[in-house]
Amino acid sequence: MEAGIGEVGTSSRKTKNLSGPRSVSPIGSLDADILRAMFSLLNHFDLIRCSAVCKSWHIIINNSTLMKDLYEKNSSKFRGTLNVVNHSNVSLKWCLKDLAMAEHRLALTNGYTEVHQWHGHYLRVSQCRMKRGLILTGVGDKVLRLWSSGSNECLGEYSFPDSKPIIDFDFDESKVVGLLESRICMWRRTDKRSIFPFREISSPRGICMRYSDPDAVIGCDDGTARVFDMYTGSCSRIIRTHAGSPTCLAFTDCQMILCGSSLGRVTAIDLSTGEHVASLKSTISHTGIRSLCFNQHSYQIFAGSTAGYTHCWDLRTLRPLWETRISPNVLYGVQHLQSDTSTLAVGGIDGVLRIVDQNNGAVLSRYVMERGKSEATSHNPKALKVMKARALSSDVCIDRIPKQARPAITGLAVGMKKIVTTHNEKYIRMWKFND
Repeated sequence: MEAGIGEVGTSSRKTKNLSGPRSVSPIGSLDADILRAMFSLLNHFDLIRCSAVCKSWHIIINNSTLMKDLYEKNSSKFRGTLNVVNHSNVSLKWCLKDLAMAEHRLALTNGYTEVHQWHGHYLRVSQCRMKRGLILTGVGDKVLRLWSSGSNECLGEYSFPDSKPIIDFDFDESKVVGLLESRICMWRRTDKRSIFPFREISSPRGICMRYSDPDAVIGCDDGTARVFDMYTGSCSRIIRTHAGSPTCLAFTDCQMILCGSSLGRVTAIDLSTGEHVASLKSTISHTGIRSLCFNQHSYQIFAGSTAGYTHCWDLRTLRPLWETRISPNVLYGVQHLQSDTSTLAVGGIDGVLRIVDQNNGAVLSRYVMERGKSEATSHNPKALKVMKARALSSDVCIDRIPKQARPAITGLAVGMKKIVTTHNEKYIRMWKFND
């Protein structure tokens, strides 16, 4: 009994101590100099994570030269891709961004590449979009699927059971928008039910679409772009784009829409007025624009053509900067990471994933699947497969590589040190690059 009473008494004392004032944690008792010494051993990503732990750590990291010292230390690793500054007033955000972009470029051009492949759709999937770590795939059947780029887990499914197959789609932080031949529909990402009823575009057939809240811009086969307000459901403007049909669209950050044409032109249009701001033309005859993207940091427009050319124009001067033929066939995808001003990912019908220099159009690296068996993570044929990719030297003839190792790339999206591709098949591929 005495032993039991003693045990109860000890437990009561422990409970009493826990309910009293909280003592300072050992890590909180360290002074700023010791913390700076500990932080100096971290890389830039871990340093940013530590700066978000508490206010005192943020002040120590932000007011010190830790990030600047780490930034200059990495200048040799990234082979001159960093714009190293000598002054001490360097913001944490600026350093992190430049370091991340340099690491992204190094991984895409000189890295070890692993490919994760999983079964995405029952019929086929030919398009993909990637934003904020999420991937949206579709076109080929009547279903759009949202995936996590980290776990490859399906997070949502949005279907058109009683309609024709999907033509194009887009999404943002809260909504998914889909285009059929003559209809558009919108869902909340958290709800499978449409919050926007099927809306008839009218007689023209929709070919391509881009969405930037609240406007969905539809490129139609009659040579027009139709602007829909996705909250009212009304067509606010019909804009004549080209003599030929529009083939692809891209938004700028200043309320302009870029429209590619089968005649080899890119037209910049002011959405608020419908006026043509510029008409950019390729110098190559008999080529059409098949894919487009816009870099809001450099104000450069990039395009892939039906003849295998990549093109670059400066939106400020309205002049072509370069054009390079990197493939003998159609380029279906031209994309870059949002903040990256150095590399461009390009894919097309020959099935080779290319990394191109945004400044001059030079091909920095080329990748195809490694020949051989893949490693499945389970016995389920639909489960994730992990495969190897190999970089091609400049003297390798593409035609000598079996087509099984390079299925046509019909869709392409770029994330941090990763690229998602679709191939008009049931599967989706995630190319992961590591330096």
